[in-house]
Amino acid sequence: MSHLAHDPQSPAAKEITFDDFLKVDIRIGTIMRTEEFPEARKPAYKIWIDFGTGIGIRKSSVQIVEKYTVNNLVGKQVAAVVNFQSRQIGPFMSQVLTLGFADEAGAVTLFSPDKSVPNGARLF
Repeated sequence: MSHLAHDPQSPAAKEITFDDFLKVDIRIGTIMRTEEFPEARKPAYKIWIDFGTGIGIRKSSVQIVEKYTVNNLVGKQVAAVVNFQSRQIGPFMSQVLTLGFADEAGAVTLFSPDKSVPNGARLF
């Protein structure tokens, strides 16, 4: 992620078409399992997210230790990009990009719906 992505004063990204937007598959899932990730270069957790029967459970590495503990993540619904290529993070294969927003200090707050929705629901 570029430095500008964390700057709330940065200008909007280059305009895209609706078809470009549809290429990014953003879904809701429920965190089912969490673990500490001591092997990560930056403090992180390993999470397993259930996206329902169409996608199943996918793993993600998340740098959210400033605002969350492994104990308060299970059961939380989160948004993630499910069609990025998997990425090896040390000994862990991260299969989705879990989405969040950085605060002024750079600490990430996860992107979640304010009401429960079905696992696998797609952002539109």
